[in-house]
Amino acid sequence: MVILHSHPLVFCTESIDIHDIWTIKRSVAMPVQATPSMIAPCGMNCGICLAYLRDKNKCAGCWGENTQTANYCTRCAIRNCEFIKETELKYCYGCQKFPCKRLKQLDKRYRLRYQMSMIENLGFIEKLGLDSFLQKELNRWRCNSCGGTICVHTGYCLPCKKLKNPAEKSIKS
Repeated sequence: MVILHSHPLVFCTESIDIHDIWTIKRSVAMPVQATPSMIAPCGMNCGICLAYLRDKNKCAGCWGENTQTANYCTRCAIRNCEFIKETELKYCYGCQKFPCKRLKQLDKRYRLRYQMSMIENLGFIEKLGLDSFLQKELNRWRCNSCGGTICVHTGYCLPCKKLKNPAEKSIKS
């Protein structure tokens, strides 16, 4: 038997037979992944991205190996920017062109579609530090119902289907 230990971000605390682990998939909530390696140069938390949260063809995040990263991320102009490749900073806010045209376009799309701003995220990181930003992300994207991760692209927790906005009802499967 494998015991999943009780943790504030883990949904399932039951004993589970090792053979059942592969069939559980979305029934166990995935805690919010807010670690430095999950924050992309543009300010996106890859841990809340649908490509990272999905079961099939799971993306490893912007800083992951190309073979484990979504194609659109591998080809991303921001990820492949010379400034990002040549600096130790690894975030766009240190660039002379910040915010560049590509980041502004991406930010506008995310603000309109997903109520999230990469430029605001980068400003927060620059002003208050990465640790403070990571803590904010843990709180912002944690599902209040099961402790899983709210997906930025869908607006709900994939395991329990609860919407980010608690005033709204859950999504039906």
